[in-house]
Amino acid sequence: MSKIITMIPVRMASSRLPNKPLLDVNGKTVLQRVYENVKNCVPGDIVIAAGDQILVDEAQKFGAKAILTDPSLPSGTDRIAAALHEIDPHGTKYDIVVNFQGDGLNVDPKVNIPLIEMIEHTNCDIATCGMIFKNKADIIDPSMVKIVMGVEQNQTEARCLYFTRAAAPYIRDPQKCTNHDFYHHIGIYVYKAESLQKFVSLPVGILEKREALEQLRALENGMTIRAKLFDKIKLIEEAPADINTPDEYHEALKWIK
Repeated sequence: MSKIITMIPVRMASSRLPNKPLLDVNGKTVLQRVYENVKNCVPGDIVIAAGDQILVDEAQKFGAKAILTDPSLPSGTDRIAAALHEIDPHGTKYDIVVNFQGDGLNVDPKVNIPLIEMIEHTNCDIATCGMIFKNKADIIDPSMVKIVMGVEQNQTEARCLYFTRAAAPYIRDPQKCTNHDFYHHIGIYVYKAESLQKFVSLPVGILEKREALEQLRALENGMTIRAKLFDKIKLIEEAPADINTPDEYHEALKWIK
């Protein structure tokens, strides 16, 4: 049986929504709500990888374990890897690491269960998820990252061949083009523990720099990523999945009680 740990990377710095992790959402902070959602759904240990001491202090208030990490770390992936190394310096305690974003207060943590299972039955390095595009206009939006993978309409998972901000793959016969040919990448990741440490040790990739997509670093270095398609990833469909702006925060207050 796999030994699993969920790491929640979080930091105070946010240009669009200052002090986001400590914002009150109807009686609980964003950080506490995320932690409790994960605790209720995902097996194994849970640790908050915090970029600020104030977040460590907040975690202790509601009984969570938190590790203080270097605030200058460039990404949440680097943050969870640093915290994991402190907890497990020899890399022997855990097999699988779930990366659950600290602002995903309305993301359903249960989506991580089939991702964990996908690593267990395929031995891929990284598991992630996607959704079929519902709006064709989103396919050409560079802020909507696309997964290039071969999936038949009756399948829900496959190996990822590429990630891109462009509209891909190209459909040679436009008469046969449907939304089912395009998959929106949702930035939820589960790693083999050894693969996470390998990933953060690699230099930034050429394609990673061009597209500003860190998952391309893994593909450029021969690591395997598989994705599973989901119909929904939210706990409450009407509320935003995460909060990045004041408008999203006020919308979350309406629904998350």
